[in-house]
Amino acid sequence: MVALLLPPPALLAALGGLLASWAPPPAAGASCEPVRIPLCKSLPWNMTKMPNHLHHSTQANAILAMEQFEGLLGIHCSADLLFFLCAMYAPICTIDFQHEPIKPCKSVCERARAGCEPVLVKYGHAWPESLACEELPVYDRGVCISPEAIVTAEGSERCKCKPIKATQKTYLRNNYNYVIRAKVKEVKTKCHDVTAVVEVKEILKSSLVNIPRDTVNLYTNSGCLCPPLNANEEYIIMGYEDEERSRLLLVEGSIAEKWKDRLGKKVKVRQSFMTCLIMFDLSLQRDPAFGITHQHTGKTSRTNEVLLLSDPKSHTIPF
Repeated sequence: MVALLLPPPALLAALGGLLASWAPPPAAGASCEPVRIPLCKSLPWNMTKMPNHLHHSTQANAILAMEQFEGLLGIHCSADLLFFLCAMYAPICTIDFQHEPIKPCKSVCERARAGCEPVLVKYGHAWPESLACEELPVYDRGVCISPEAIVTAEGSERCKCKPIKATQKTYLRNNYNYVIRAKVKEVKTKCHDVTAVVEVKEILKSSLVNIPRDTVNLYTNSGCLCPPLNANEEYIIMGYEDEERSRLLLVEGSIAEKWKDRLGKKVKVRQSFMTCLIMFDLSLQRDPAFGITHQHTGKTSRTNEVLLLSDPKSHTIPF
């Protein structure tokens, strides 16, 4: 007769606990891997995980898919676009979140869409359904990633603004929707979006969004204020607009320079001169080099817009 040697009850219980908590090792390709997508190598993470949020199984596939956004990235329609795209195509991978890649926060997607969707619409395209913002997690109610949540050794270098010199060439090329003289009352941050509150002193150019001679908000659609503004300082500000939301935008590519009294006088002289010139030479309105048609809206400004043209021999607006 064979006797069965059974382990004591305590050992059985321990073995049962180990078996219950055991999980098979992750399949090949399920762990973190170095980021190899060229566009995303400048981002503050260097490890990703495939498949990504768009179901690309390899980074090679993701690279091909991201090529469609190179044009948008080239015109800098949103400071958050590259971060958002890389968070979708090359999601950050950490030891604690290897099972499922971390998604970008909803606010990051909304800022990128708000800045770039008007450009897509102008050329007959819509914001891709695969990049819809509605299903992404909210920052304070789920696990997600945003530029503000990443602390790097550079500290505030992420918000270092690239200066843009106010020249005639820049003004005509960028085709700003509005130009105002305004005093900055405050700069506030809400839900990681920076907004500048300004008191409009003078409207030098306006387009489709009504600008009151009052306190207005300039929306950045970003966690950074570029160009930078200081409270209680007076500036001449050139920027764009969000016609659908009736908002004035101060986004990358906008200009803000401290106001000088002599600037206002010269601008007013140019206003009457250019109004007569536009009425005399209607062909000027069809010349894209003079930017009569708005870059962001595709519509024409009111005819009393101020064109800040300098002297023919000068390439700098007389600031």
